[in-house]
Amino acid sequence: MALNVGGIVAVVVFYVLILAIGVWASKKSKKEEKKCAGSKSEVTMIGGRNIHLLVGIFTMTATWVGGGYIMGTAEAVYSPSQGLLWATGPLAYLLTFFLGGLFFAKPMRAQRYVTMMDPFQRRYGNAFTSALLVPALLGDVLWVACILGALGGTMSLILELSSLYSIVLSAAVAITYTLLGGLYSVAYTDVIQLFFIFLSLWLCVPFILLNPTPSDVTHTAQPMTAWLNQSQQVPWMGELKLEDAGKWLDELLLLSLGGLSYQSLYQRILSAASPLQAQVTCFLAAGLVLVLAVPSIIIGAVASTTDWNQTAYGLPSPFDRGQAGNVLPIALHYLTPSWVSVVGIGGLAAAVMSSMDSVLLSSASMFARNIYKNLLRVKASDRECLWVIRVSVLLVGLAGMGLAFMESSVLALWLVSGDLIYVTIFPQLICVLHCPRANGYGALAGLVLSTTLRGLSGEPLLHLPPVLLFPGWRRDPHSGAVSQYFPFRTAIMLLAMLSIPAASLLARWAFRLRLLPASWDLMGALQGGGAEGLPAGRQAEEGEERETRAVPTAKENLLAPSGPAPPPVAESC
Repeated sequence: MALNVGGIVAVVVFYVLILAIGVWASKKSKKEEKKCAGSKSEVTMIGGRNIHLLVGIFTMTATWVGGGYIMGTAEAVYSPSQGLLWATGPLAYLLTFFLGGLFFAKPMRAQRYVTMMDPFQRRYGNAFTSALLVPALLGDVLWVACILGALGGTMSLILELSSLYSIVLSAAVAITYTLLGGLYSVAYTDVIQLFFIFLSLWLCVPFILLNPTPSDVTHTAQPMTAWLNQSQQVPWMGELKLEDAGKWLDELLLLSLGGLSYQSLYQRILSAASPLQAQVTCFLAAGLVLVLAVPSIIIGAVASTTDWNQTAYGLPSPFDRGQAGNVLPIALHYLTPSWVSVVGIGGLAAAVMSSMDSVLLSSASMFARNIYKNLLRVKASDRECLWVIRVSVLLVGLAGMGLAFMESSVLALWLVSGDLIYVTIFPQLICVLHCPRANGYGALAGLVLSTTLRGLSGEPLLHLPPVLLFPGWRRDPHSGAVSQYFPFRTAIMLLAMLSIPAASLLARWAFRLRLLPASWDLMGALQGGGAEGLPAGRQAEEGEERETRAVPTAKENLLAPSGPAPPPVAESC
């Protein structure tokens, strides 16, 4: 098949435009650095806490509306075994932003943290924080792989361009402007990318609906409607049986609560000018996420009613060929004019880069601040930290790019990236912000418990058989694979959340009753004081009145908590 030269030229022009905006934003970042009396690396990571409200809303929305969100939603609606009821992404991310604005934005922003890991490092010390960073960084790499894989599949179908070139080109552009300007480049390119996503996908919808090949989607929405209209198509609304409710709930909570444990979310929250602005940003982004899911839902529904034998695609259908994950670009290519499909791929490319740049910067920020600066080289200069951020951005981008060639199911990678952090980081985050009695021993017990139980539960994507079989499990009669229909991830998360305060209390009693010698207290169970000993509401109030250092800068015991906060200092920016 011949290359779609016109489409390739259009995509390259779009990439050049995005790169130009990134370069312009990097110059704005340099100006902000001159205005700030504090660290230049913090301007790179959180924009000097001076990101405009509208820019903050758009960049937060664009981060979540990536290739996995757009293509995964269409895949779920199209798949005969799922349907709209199983497309949990839009509802899950609505809950993510709503809960984030209610319970997480104010305490995090008021304490003036720089990364999501700062509260852990302040209370539990460096060693535990380093262990917790592992699933966080792995989740970011898988997220990058997910969104790059989505774009590679799209360009190979629509432009007849090898996925190798499209993935490498997209990664190179995103890495370049992220290196140049940090959060400012990321945020301002996100604004343009979000507008392009909205316009391009909605432009494709009328052409898909007016194509004569698909059946009327209203005739195949539900089983009864499809039967009355004598339709042979599988109802795209899907069906949620009582025995499947546990699995559905588990996937919904995995995406919604797991989304609250991504550094990308808190990078936007911490870049806001005030706690109130951070909360407003979350609430308004929730509405935009829903609106941007509608085109994917429509395209997936139309694809499910299409007689592919009447198109150039032919039979078997995308589902029978194992290409359900690419149903959105397939529908664009075969059900719309060529120029419309090119515009659609431009929207998907924008979605990929709007998420990828955010993930690159967030993972680099955590490594540079919480590992390099606060653990490996406490006396590292600001310039040195900036170079560490740049190198980290490059390494994470290359790792995600490599994994993007290894997985075909966008939806599976999307779920796994949230699975990694849902059972490990989310219960820890709840306790460190809202449980003043939690200590390092409880946190360590919760981490070990959640990691062990999750590993024993099995993972089909990694070909890891389950050792623990929860109620309602089923075995596939053909492949022999076991599927868990009990909400086991949520159960593991809740067990970990309960074990943290319980183990913390046991450790504190063991040392206070002298069942264990005080010299063994390496994690400071007997220590108290500081803002970390206050409830979340009091932390927020104190944070608004004074500047609090998130982590210590002096050398300290690797296992010891940071201790009381240093004296107040003036705002840096």
